[in-house]
Amino acid sequence: MMISTPAPHSPWTAAPQYQKAFQNVFAPRNKNFNIHGMNKHWLIRQAKTPMTNSSIQFLDNAFRKRWQTLLSVDDLVEKLVKRLEFTGELDNTYIFYTSDNGYHTGQFSLPIDKRQLYEFDIKVPLLVRGPGIKPNQTSKMLVANIDLGPTILDIAGYDVNKTQMDGMSFLPILIGASNLTWRSDMLVEYQGEGRNITDPTCPSLSPGVSQCFPDCVCEDAYNNTYACVRTMSALWNLQYCEFDDQEVFVEVYNLTADPDQITNIAKSVDPEVLGKMNYRLMMLQSCSGPACRTPGVFDPGYRFDPRLMFSSHGSVRTRRFSKHPL
Repeated sequence: MMISTPAPHSPWTAAPQYQKAFQNVFAPRNKNFNIHGMNKHWLIRQAKTPMTNSSIQFLDNAFRKRWQTLLSVDDLVEKLVKRLEFTGELDNTYIFYTSDNGYHTGQFSLPIDKRQLYEFDIKVPLLVRGPGIKPNQTSKMLVANIDLGPTILDIAGYDVNKTQMDGMSFLPILIGASNLTWRSDMLVEYQGEGRNITDPTCPSLSPGVSQCFPDCVCEDAYNNTYACVRTMSALWNLQYCEFDDQEVFVEVYNLTADPDQITNIAKSVDPEVLGKMNYRLMMLQSCSGPACRTPGVFDPGYRFDPRLMFSSHGSVRTRRFSKHPL
């Protein structure tokens, strides 16, 4: 069974009893808030920096309203769990709580949206409870939305290896299986969206862009089309992205040294290493079914040592896996 909850989605209309909640809550002012994305794709660079007061008020209000709508989600989850408990089915039920995208509120001077390659847009919450799952534990494995289907099939007793699904069952992670072999790389893709006509509210902008509000700051465009390899392991925390545009623009981040993805270091990485990363990306884009479940890089002839990437940028080693939500 799938339940679509009240969504923290525009126009963010909260239930009447919650419309005055969180009046003193504001969007996080982290390091990449309201700064210029000077070394990023043109769509990020076009954002107006610093943002106007009206844009900041707009995004703070959006952040607050999203929290208000989530209170109704809390109510729904509580009612569902109590109903399952009442019917005696709670201990026999798996509950997955997740979302389809992240969100930004002011990062790199982009007021609000969800379409960029950065952590704030690609990470989503994923909470699971059910038989055999110990409470209050956090996994550090790299899990994607394509893994939900295989996991549910695995729970139902079906052999996922008989399917042509790209994802992996993370049921072994949930139940704490030992000696588990898991992926270190994940494909992230987005197909940009634009408008064929000029936005009448922003006459100075050319066609091909969209979501240009407030203050005519555009959040999307046809060539905001990208593919990335997100690498997370016990030693590495990296991201490599290519845009499908005339610039052939590339962004590379060392998230151990730069968790807010402020500095794109693509131009200072050895071209040979970039070539290997490009091939790595192609492997992830072209694989199908079981081949996509192989941990790490698929072609042994192109095994890539991330240490080559950052010899001039400091070590990217971490003590253990960086703590990120699933």
